Amino acid sequence: MEKKDTIGIKILPVMFGFFIMGFVDIIGIAINYVKQDFIFLNDTLANMLAMSCFFWFLVLSIPTGMLMNKIGRKRTVLLSFVLQVIAFCIPIISYDFIMVMIAFAVVGIGNTLLQVALNPLVTDVVQKGKLTGTLTLGQFVKAVCSFLGPIITSWASGMAFGWKLIFPVYAVTSLIALVWLWLTPIEESKKGETVSFRMTFRLFNDTYIVAFFIGILVLVGVDVGMNTTFPKLLMERCGLELNEAGLGNSVYFFARTLGALGGGIFLLKYSETKFFTFSVLLAAIGLVGMLMTGNLWAMLACVVIFGLGYANLFAIIFSLSLKRVSDRANEVSALLIMGVSGGALLPPLLGVVSDKFGTQIAALLVITIVWLYMVWLIGKVKGVSNK
Repeated sequence: MEKKDTIGIKILPVMFGFFIMGFVDIIGIAINYVKQDFIFLNDTLANMLAMSCFFWFLVLSIPTGMLMNKIGRKRTVLLSFVLQVIAFCIPIISYDFIMVMIAFAVVGIGNTLLQVALNPLVTDVVQKGKLTGTLTLGQFVKAVCSFLGPIITSWASGMAFGWKLIFPVYAVTSLIALVWLWLTPIEESKKGETVSFRMTFRLFNDTYIVAFFIGILVLVGVDVGMNTTFPKLLMERCGLELNEAGLGNSVYFFARTLGALGGGIFLLKYSETKFFTFSVLLAAIGLVGMLMTGNLWAMLACVVIFGLGYANLFAIIFSLSLKRVSDRANEVSALLIMGVSGGALLPPLLGVVSDKFGTQIAALLVITIVWLYMVWLIGKVKGVSNK
């Protein structure tokens, strides 16, 4: 009993790390508020904030794996919390566009370290048989954070400090996570296989892994693009103010939370291939619906449909990639986390398109076209499942 209690105490600060991981999703609504605060910004410049944040997943995922081998998983996670605290303090000290760019760059660096190191750290505090369930719970905790972010921001916009109150709130929460984990003794398992650039990039010799990597790029790019575009779309087509339109992102994240919970149940009954196909097509229906309607409730219903379809695709691709190359799990994980840099690629393009055509419908149309890659990927998923 004492051993179980000890494990329970250790898992709590680790699971809280998944909540901190969700802070990165505030970037979508933050872009809209920053654009409102600095009148010289157009969509192209404002969406560069996403690039400053997600670019680091491309360049730091593999080096983070190397760092984790040297200093350990817990210390890597602690370092990520330190960076998060620093990042959210920067706009409090000085609030201008350059400082906000720097702040979100540091958020991206910290979140890269966190996403690479936190999942392996979970293996040190739970029994092997409970690992899958614990990781699923962790993603649910992250989704809850993503859901709450726009709500807190909307509430803060009516306060004296304005929407920027989100920065001290996130800084204090990150500090709590830092102290809590630091005070929790965790005995780490011995280091496994070493992650290297050469071994990781050799995975690109497998065409299925290449397809899945691009799939992650598309998924994250579309996710960040939706977070950025949907509030502006509600403002443009439904006449909402930003503090109201921002809550549209909470509707989207709430749908993803429900989808993640339901996905675990459906995957027990249906194959990954069938569920992947259904999810991709369901999300496509949501996107097409948003293009065709200007009614507020219809648009919210469509973003719910999209969120439900989107919810489990990352997990399915991750799982299939690990099954495809099961003997090189560390390299596969590092490569797929690199794919999170897709959040730096699509939003700037969406900004250029929406500025050129003067409407967010153009940006949404680009998102829909990019989503066609996921429809094509259905064939690759079937190919892996049949092998």
